[in-house]
Amino acid sequence: MDIRHHPEDDLLLALSAGSLETGTRLVLSSHLELCAHCRERLRTLDALGGALLEDALPAPLADAALDRVFARIDALEAAAPRPIKVSAPPPLPEGARWPRALARCTATPWRWIGPGMSWSRVSVPAAPDANVFLLRIAAGKYLPQHTHRGLELTQVLHGRFHDGRALFGPGDFDAADDGIHHQPVVQEGSECICLASLDGRLRFDSPIARLFGSLVGM
Repeated sequence: MDIRHHPEDDLLLALSAGSLETGTRLVLSSHLELCAHCRERLRTLDALGGALLEDALPAPLADAALDRVFARIDALEAAAPRPIKVSAPPPLPEGARWPRALARCTATPWRWIGPGMSWSRVSVPAAPDANVFLLRIAAGKYLPQHTHRGLELTQVLHGRFHDGRALFGPGDFDAADDGIHHQPVVQEGSECICLASLDGRLRFDSPIARLFGSLVGM
């Protein structure tokens, strides 16, 4: 797999520090499953963080701090993991697979949002407010032109799209904020399936697209 687009170090550093929102973490973790280069970068950042902790001055903890930690661990273990449930679409094309990062999540069947376009809402049990979804767009089709309120992360699971800035293919990662104004166009030869998260909303140029976006939470 020829992965050309990777997350910036600030995102990997936030992942290492445990400070990412759930949706962002899921999409970033999905990229790491496929990208040995970024896994190595993350290991380096983890090592640097560990060295800084070793040099930090100790801080006193509350008497009940350890008990609270164990209680939270017990609560997480009590939540039974559930596999992703995507019943409507056929199996993914050969060579593509659903990310392991979604193992505790559920997903709706594919829902029509336009000619050649469908989406699936991903529900995260530990974070019901996380805005995570799957997009499936046919070859030659495109998302309406838009910018963003907040950060949009995209991980390509299958196929390719070009958004006027670059070509994104299987395994590629993209982070777009309110400084990016683009229109992803799926390339000929195959549909494109992506995992995405939003910490805001897409700002579509077209009023009709804005209406559809508001209905599906984009």
